[in-house]
Amino acid sequence: MVSSPHEAMHRIFQEYPGLFSRVSEVLGVDIPPPTSATTLPTDLTEARPVERRVDTLLRIGTEHDGPFVLAIEAQGKKDPRKTASWPYYVSYLHNRYGLPVLLLVVCQDRATAEWAAHPIRIGLRQWQTLALNPLVAGPHNMPVITDVAEARKDLALATLAAITHADNPDVGAILKTLSVALRDTPEAIADPVIELTAQGLGNRPAAQHWRNLVAVDTSFYKSFMSEEIRDEGRAQGRAQGRAQGRAEDILLVLEQRGIAVPDRVRERITDCGDPETLRQWLMRAVTAASAEEIFAGE
Repeated sequence: MVSSPHEAMHRIFQEYPGLFSRVSEVLGVDIPPPTSATTLPTDLTEARPVERRVDTLLRIGTEHDGPFVLAIEAQGKKDPRKTASWPYYVSYLHNRYGLPVLLLVVCQDRATAEWAAHPIRIGLRQWQTLALNPLVAGPHNMPVITDVAEARKDLALATLAAITHADNPDVGAILKTLSVALRDTPEAIADPVIELTAQGLGNRPAAQHWRNLVAVDTSFYKSFMSEEIRDEGRAQGRAQGRAQGRAEDILLVLEQRGIAVPDRVRERITDCGDPETLRQWLMRAVTAASAEEIFAGE
């Protein structure tokens, strides 16, 4: 299964071209709502052997203000080379299509987002020949959506918000909101949401949490990726269930023997997800003189 936050952060705009209208509203920029959107070739290579590619490129039509070109870059970390490539992209696209060009940079961490938002100016101190002001969407300005009705109202924005908040301490609540919002949603609509979210979370701990939620909340879904996600989620859920049950057994044994369990010991027991370790602690709990003694030798 492909797992690339970079791909998800820009590919979501290919799946939902109208999403940019809502994102620009969140960013405080007055962009007319699109009347059409066409995916354009992302290859910006010239005849010379210098390959340059933008992540996603869209031609956005509007009712009154005419069309414009939207270049979308997913940025996972600071990259000084972008101060040269981004102005090139914008100038090349303006020359190629003869249309206004906007650059949107999507990030998952605040430091990268703040770096990407800095204007890029080319020229002398006394006179700037070119100034580029990227629009930036990231955890610093994307909404934290934990209301199911709000998520259902705009699943595309809720998906992008979940991806950009992948490192948020409250990502569990964000993902739960999204998974509940997908209940009873037609497969064709849920398909890209589930896949893009899984892709956008990458290898973060939240990715496994999302798999567990998909396994429980979207059991209607039948695609290959969802089945794979659910299978992993079920396996993980069974392992977590066994660990939780064994932890409860340990605490019950200690309680029945009249042994006090300090909060730090209780927390260590309930936080442990390794069934074999818990089995050893359970065996020790039968004879331990104190709660701390079950950790003897560790």
